[in-house]
Amino acid sequence: MSDQPSEASRPPEQSPEAGTQQQQQQQQQQQKPQPPAPAATAVPDQAVRTTATAGAPPAGPGNPWQYGAGAPGARNSPGDGVTARLRPPAPPLIRPAVLWSVLATAVVSALFLGDGLGVNLLIVAVPAALAAFFAARSAGRRLRPWTATWAVGGLALLAVPALRDAGWPTFLAVVSAFALGSLALHGSRSWLGVLIGSLGLFDSVVPGIIWGVRGIRARADGSRARWGAGLRTTAVAVVLLVVFGTLFASADAAFADLLGDLMPDVSLGEGPWRIFLFALGLAGALAAAYAAAAPVRWDGITVSSGKPRGRVEWALPLIVLNLLFAAFIALQLVVLLGGYEKVRAETGLDHAEYARQGFWQLLWATLLTLLVIALALRWAPRGGSRDRTLVRAVLGTLCVLTLVVVASALRRMDLYVDEYGLTRLRISVAAMELWLGVVLVLILAAGVFGARFLPRAIAVSAAAGVLAFGLLSPDGLIAEQNVQRFEARESAGIDIDYVKDLSADAVPALDRLPEPERSCALRIIQREVLHTDTPWYATSWGEARAKGILEKRPVQGDGRDCYRLGTDGVRDGYEPDDDGYDPY
Repeated sequence: MSDQPSEASRPPEQSPEAGTQQQQQQQQQQQKPQPPAPAATAVPDQAVRTTATAGAPPAGPGNPWQYGAGAPGARNSPGDGVTARLRPPAPPLIRPAVLWSVLATAVVSALFLGDGLGVNLLIVAVPAALAAFFAARSAGRRLRPWTATWAVGGLALLAVPALRDAGWPTFLAVVSAFALGSLALHGSRSWLGVLIGSLGLFDSVVPGIIWGVRGIRARADGSRARWGAGLRTTAVAVVLLVVFGTLFASADAAFADLLGDLMPDVSLGEGPWRIFLFALGLAGALAAAYAAAAPVRWDGITVSSGKPRGRVEWALPLIVLNLLFAAFIALQLVVLLGGYEKVRAETGLDHAEYARQGFWQLLWATLLTLLVIALALRWAPRGGSRDRTLVRAVLGTLCVLTLVVVASALRRMDLYVDEYGLTRLRISVAAMELWLGVVLVLILAAGVFGARFLPRAIAVSAAAGVLAFGLLSPDGLIAEQNVQRFEARESAGIDIDYVKDLSADAVPALDRLPEPERSCALRIIQREVLHTDTPWYATSWGEARAKGILEKRPVQGDGRDCYRLGTDGVRDGYEPDDDGYDPY
């Protein structure tokens, strides 16, 4: 057997002569000095295997909090955290328009936010929104319908502090406006995306500051002359305004009053507070701009679906629950048809006590029903069209029955308010129950038309509810209902101790009370409205309207007549103490 390879073992395209020439070339290359191998090639086999599999998902059971497949900018190395995998590439260098908008936001925040809340929130929001718009455009983002919806809704919510004096609807409106602004910047659409995205702006605070500092350094190194010219121009403009503004103010008293009303009153003692507001506005505007240029993809966080159950195992408990709801609703119809005289005879409770006893239980029943629906959808059978029909039928029936429970709870609250009057707690929980009914209607619509828009639709309904709650003026509604109740049944009286602590929004309704009830109800509000020097940008429309009413018709007396009114407004309720203490 020969050592030479046979003809069949040679490659078909090579001849013996070609093979000899290749061997000679290889010998010549081996005689030449070879450069040292790069250090990157000298790696252990384990490291090579790790590098080769870095882009592949880890073996074993997957993490239920996993990143959505196919999302752009995904980095799926096992060492990266959830936030690192969801964050897109770094945004481009910050533009001058963004920097000027951020600076304007900081200056306006320092000047206008130190005296209270009013139209100044809208003034601050405008340059901050411009900074986010310029940053998004530089990053190539387009304005989408849902983004515009979140943005417009957030700005509309900031109108509540400008219109209403009450602090609690203002707080709800400001928090909701922040959440909608964060959703506008991140563009979330899933359940977790909407929930986390409403708070996602906090994640951009530190990266936004770093991004702004780097952009200023990069632009300052290449355009120092231009920055110097801009600073000199600004300084000259400020000097001219101060000099000529002072001259015109000293020449005309009306012009001086106009300038005094328009310009914020900033004193040296407020320096630390104003510096804090400047830093707050700067950091907030930078965070908004950074989130607009590089939004975190919170929709990438997903939760795996629950294990589907069998039809009988899944449907039987829910059918039993539906029967229980139906029995309760049937009893409610019997009570309404039989009248509350039958209820009093059987329970010993009048209609107001009966209503108060059941409202809170029905509110909790509504909340727990929503939780049951969410868990039922997680473990619902998903075998085919029959399973989908079963799920829609069972959960749809539960939603309809729960809507009847919501109506029953609201009716109970209406009866209780008619007997004892309206308060902030009662109007708040009634509004909450009403919104839960809207959520149930949206769930029913999702069962018919699909659940793609359900998370965003519920978020929009919550924001719309907060906006309507603020624009309707809850303090004004409370005062109006109690005054109407007093006018219809004067013997029932009015709770002076409660209505005197309402905000200035209640003044138009309380102004209709007869004396001495009117003066007793408005004495504290008049002291707060007429004896405070709040600038125009921190004064709400409700406070300005109350000030006009009280200036034309101030309260009468010194408060001694208020001692003859009980806490429920009934005359000759109690006498003043011996020490002459005046609680009004």
